[in-house]
Amino acid sequence: MSSTKLTHPNISNGWFRESGAMWPGQSMNIEVNQILHVEKSKFQDVLVFESKTYGNVLVLDGVIQVTERDEFSYQEMITHPALFSHPHPERVLVIGGGDGGVLREVIKHPQVKEAVLCDIDEAVIRVSKKYLPNMSVSYADPKVSVHIGDGFDFLQNRRDYFDVIITDSSDPVGPAESLYQARYYELMRDALRDGGIVSTQGECQWLHLPLIKEVLTFARRLFPVAEYAYTTIPTYPSGQIGFILCSKNKETNFKEPLRHVSPEQELKLFKYYNADIHRASFVLPNFTRLAIATD
Repeated sequence: MSSTKLTHPNISNGWFRESGAMWPGQSMNIEVNQILHVEKSKFQDVLVFESKTYGNVLVLDGVIQVTERDEFSYQEMITHPALFSHPHPERVLVIGGGDGGVLREVIKHPQVKEAVLCDIDEAVIRVSKKYLPNMSVSYADPKVSVHIGDGFDFLQNRRDYFDVIITDSSDPVGPAESLYQARYYELMRDALRDGGIVSTQGECQWLHLPLIKEVLTFARRLFPVAEYAYTTIPTYPSGQIGFILCSKNKETNFKEPLRHVSPEQELKLFKYYNADIHRASFVLPNFTRLAIATD
């Protein structure tokens, strides 16, 4: 076995420095204990390191995807507001999310009979199974199946099948660029059964309001209901990340959970999500309300 010490251009003098083109002028830095994995996959640069205070960290193309310390905030909030807004989500598709975190949350719902994951990069799945065991544990569930390939292409062959589609994508540069286009939202809509729901990574209100407005504008043309919600998470740019939720059912009220579990079950199942957080996630500051308001 080679004893060559791993290196990476984003790590210097014991610190990782994020390099994200979508948030110029700022950068997250995390102290590194050791580099665990460096790889150039077919699609992107893959880095995993053990940090001093955030556990293991997965980085793609210089951008933090998950850390073991705070990942639950994102995974739970991209998943549960959507699933608790559907009366009976039996078939769920996750596009992206190769780390397994969203799948872990999806299968907490006993109504789910089939959970399909489609990720373009097998390296993310493989590396996550080794270095992010608390997330990738979901792959062992018999309800889960995995398809390696492009989510855009996968959806073109699906019609009226899924109850919920969750797009856990990286930012709209590189492999995920097509997932922020109107045509992709059309494909998701067509792959949903009646009453189906979509939840997608929706970027940060402090950084990306024009993009959020653009996506919401075409989402509102394609779905009778489209809303923006957000969560807090320390290691994402500006400490927040948003979600765009859409429903084919004009009666859907995302701001009030349709289904509930007991407060005791909430504490047992979730670290971040609860019914009050669900409602609060749709309460937006004035600058965001004005920026994304329907014209």
